[in-house]
Amino acid sequence: MGTRLGVNIDHVATLRQLRGTPYPSIVEAALSAELGGADQITVHLREDRRHIQDQDVRDLKATLKVALNLEMAVTPEMVRFASKLRPDWVCLVPEKRRELTTEGGLAIEKNRKGVGSAIATLKKKGIQVSCFIEPSLEAVELSHQLGADAVELHTGQYCLAAQGALGARSAARREKEFVRIQKAGLRAHALGMHVHAGHGFDYENVKEVVGLKNPHGTPLFEEYNIGHAIVCRAVFVGLEKAVAEMRSLLSGYLN
Repeated sequence: MGTRLGVNIDHVATLRQLRGTPYPSIVEAALSAELGGADQITVHLREDRRHIQDQDVRDLKATLKVALNLEMAVTPEMVRFASKLRPDWVCLVPEKRRELTTEGGLAIEKNRKGVGSAIATLKKKGIQVSCFIEPSLEAVELSHQLGADAVELHTGQYCLAAQGALGARSAARREKEFVRIQKAGLRAHALGMHVHAGHGFDYENVKEVVGLKNPHGTPLFEEYNIGHAIVCRAVFVGLEKAVAEMRSLLSGYLN
């Protein structure tokens, strides 16, 4: 199977929650993403329920033909919810109540027991588990030790630098983060883990990362989870086309 595109539709739910309306429909958004070529739908059920709601996840599980990837914090409530629902994937992420979006990778070392327990419980239910981590060798190795099936490398700093958001420091930071991403990805691959990437990608800054290869000459990253840029593009061209454009872009750079 080629590189997968996971489409995060949290921002569709954000629009709905702003006014408390029954629209836009999360399921309709997911089906449009499927038609555009999404290999997976990703949603983050946050503890404060600021966008995605419990019923949204249930509805998606009942409707989707593609895989469902549930991002969630490492809490007993979320582990119980996921264990009952059984999505295809769970991605364990850090979560702060006041953040606008996930600001960094999971601090596995500080919560080794909790993360390990969550991974073990979820895997017993037949759910594949990834850890959303900073692109560091230490975080990759800890994820592996605790039994995670995959790591999803947090690419936010690289993406910000690639967008020029760090001013005069952008070029140097971009190069530094790119090297970190490559090294961490290669380490995860060497350990036999699935290697995913996400956070901050747009239709330009994803290109360089997509070009990374593992020692076998195939793409280093098996999966990309992209949301904000696709939903923003959808304002102008529609969600199905916005997803198709990203799918085409990834496929084009894989040749």
